[in-house]
Amino acid sequence: MNLFDVYPLNDIEIVKASGSYVWDAEGKKYLDLYGGHAVISIGHTHPHYVSRLTNQLNKVGFYSNSVKIAVQGQLAELLGKVSGKTDYQLFLCNSGAEANENALKLASFYNGRKKVIAFKGAFHGRTSLAVAATDNPKIVAPVNETENVIFLPHNDEQALEDAFKTQGNEISAVIIEGIQGVGGIKEASKSFLQKIRSLCDQYNAVYIADSVQCGYGRTGLFYSHDWSGVNADIYTMAKGMGNGFPVAGISIAPKFKPWHGELGTTFGGNHLACAAALAVLETIEQENLLENARNIGDYLISELKRFEQVTEVRGRGLMIGIDLSEELAHVKKDLLFKHQIFTGEAKPNVIRLLPALNLNKTHADEFLEAFSKVVEGVGYKA
Repeated sequence: MNLFDVYPLNDIEIVKASGSYVWDAEGKKYLDLYGGHAVISIGHTHPHYVSRLTNQLNKVGFYSNSVKIAVQGQLAELLGKVSGKTDYQLFLCNSGAEANENALKLASFYNGRKKVIAFKGAFHGRTSLAVAATDNPKIVAPVNETENVIFLPHNDEQALEDAFKTQGNEISAVIIEGIQGVGGIKEASKSFLQKIRSLCDQYNAVYIADSVQCGYGRTGLFYSHDWSGVNADIYTMAKGMGNGFPVAGISIAPKFKPWHGELGTTFGGNHLACAAALAVLETIEQENLLENARNIGDYLISELKRFEQVTEVRGRGLMIGIDLSEELAHVKKDLLFKHQIFTGEAKPNVIRLLPALNLNKTHADEFLEAFSKVVEGVGYKA
């Protein structure tokens, strides 16, 4: 049997990882500023993370949600504390797409409506309704197509107001990334998120903050939506939540009253997933990683803006987009194969930096030195 060929692959096999570095099968060392697509939040094989998972595995690795699972309650309590949403409720699942799917379903149960507002450039996942709310027709299969999703221009307050004026009583939810990831590190403005909040309040629609990539401390606050100063009704999260272990969840405002069978999952909230998620939150708290993400992110952004070859630098904290001209389309490849630095990308020509939240200045300078050589042919001077 062959693997189903859906990913273009770099001819690199990673066999070892530690902190912000990984090693391939030939022993070559790489600086990891991609984090497996924003997944590695506290560094590869962090000692506390390894210990937490090992200890849990030596006790019990899995049992279903038909019994009490104490680590679920511990995770909910710590997540509420670290995120500042102590009165919210937690539903645990397995992936970002599943989190968004459950959030949209919960919203529809809440107000009995069908229509969803999403935005140009959005990516919310590849499952049924999540992919229908994703702005990429190529990956929307005919069975996923629906007339219930309304796509509006990103950051266009007037278009948002007009949509609510004409269809407000049919709109179940507005779903938005605080910073678009796949869309090219494009931030929703503070006033735009505040407008979503006010219109959702006015029309009894549900504000869903897709925090799958832009949450869990990546921007220097726990959720990127927090920069707007308003609370969403539901926060979806995954990626950095488990530092590589598949775990996801939705944080649900107290106005939602659950009933048995409303949502469900087999693997969500299993013992190992909760141990991984607890290790991440404990490390974020103990190592002040929100502050570190702000500080190192601010440093990288300010230094990157000094390069004349860079069209634009976008983002917050350690979610950074470097917009380059077409003639610099080789930069990502050169960083990887000439300087052994993993980065992400977004079309048409954006380098995405999504490193661990404990990235330090030495790592940042290592990247800036290599980036300088690639775009300028000269050394970088900090």
